[in-house]
Amino acid sequence: MTTLKVHNIETAPEGSKGLLENSQKAYGMIPGLHGVLASAPKILEAYQNLHQLFTETSFNEEELTVVWQTINVEHACHYCVPAHTGIAKMMKVDDAITEALRNETPLENEKLEALRTMTLTIVRNRGHVTQADLDAFYAAGYGEAQVLEIILGLSQKTISNYVNHIANTPVDAGFKKFEWSKDNVVS
Repeated sequence: MTTLKVHNIETAPEGSKGLLENSQKAYGMIPGLHGVLASAPKILEAYQNLHQLFTETSFNEEELTVVWQTINVEHACHYCVPAHTGIAKMMKVDDAITEALRNETPLENEKLEALRTMTLTIVRNRGHVTQADLDAFYAAGYGEAQVLEIILGLSQKTISNYVNHIANTPVDAGFKKFEWSKDNVVS
């Protein structure tokens, strides 16, 4: 099992201290992922910027959750699935959506299911999608902007998911009750 150091404000490199202070202010704590990313200040800065940019896209809270959690589950991220379960609760996203995403089952809402399907198609095919894939996504009410916004979300999640795999980042205390493993998926 691999691990990487989880920094706090005192142990972080100088270039990460202010970024971790921002995390502390924003979340009332320093998420473990941010503590790991702090070893390389530019990746922490990039992650925080990508997160902010993705939350400013055309997607609402449910749609943000669908993109984030679809990628987290597909990448089997032991840290991000529980974290985004808690975040979805804070954003008042319906628990049925979160549970379906965690269990890799289709969403009841057809538009959200189209978003989940397109996200999976992009992830699984590394961006190689067909015109039929795009047409189905557009028929659900999305457009070209949302295809590109999924890729923005994927950029953010690639950083967090891959770092958490390498670092074996401990799940933050506030999210432990939402622990998840790909081995326990009920499909």
